[in-house]
Amino acid sequence: MTMSFATTTIRPARPDDRGFVLAATGRMCAFGVPHGRTAPEIVEGEARTLRAYFDAANPPETLLIAESDGSPSGFVFLEEHQDYFTRAIDGHIGILVVAEGAEGHGVGAALMAASDEWARSRGYSILTLNVFEDNRRARALYERSGFRPDTITYRKAL
Repeated sequence: MTMSFATTTIRPARPDDRGFVLAATGRMCAFGVPHGRTAPEIVEGEARTLRAYFDAANPPETLLIAESDGSPSGFVFLEEHQDYFTRAIDGHIGILVVAEGAEGHGVGAALMAASDEWARSRGYSILTLNVFEDNRRARALYERSGFRPDTITYRKAL
């Protein structure tokens, strides 16, 4: 499955994308971190998931790479998610990263459109994602893409 959006092409990840994906994961904290979290724990949590993907014998097409002018410019990691209330299986955007130099060039919007297509092609009627409260740029992109807030997670250190 390869898709093109204006100047961005979306394709399934290949083993040689590992370096780009793991390095780009550091962007998860470019906008700050939630209260009580640290940048290293967030980056390591996301990197752990992505390393497991690349280490799998036959990974599913759930990691999509955005390319602009032939170079990787972002990625989205997609998952199944069971809705707590309905128990329905839905699509979920687990991780979405746009490379620093690609910000503002439609890469995020292309990854969102590819995520929609991925979810539809699997018969999901809902697509969900999580976002850090202070990541206003990402929240604006998600809202332009049709997402609306659902639940808010509160966290308290004991």
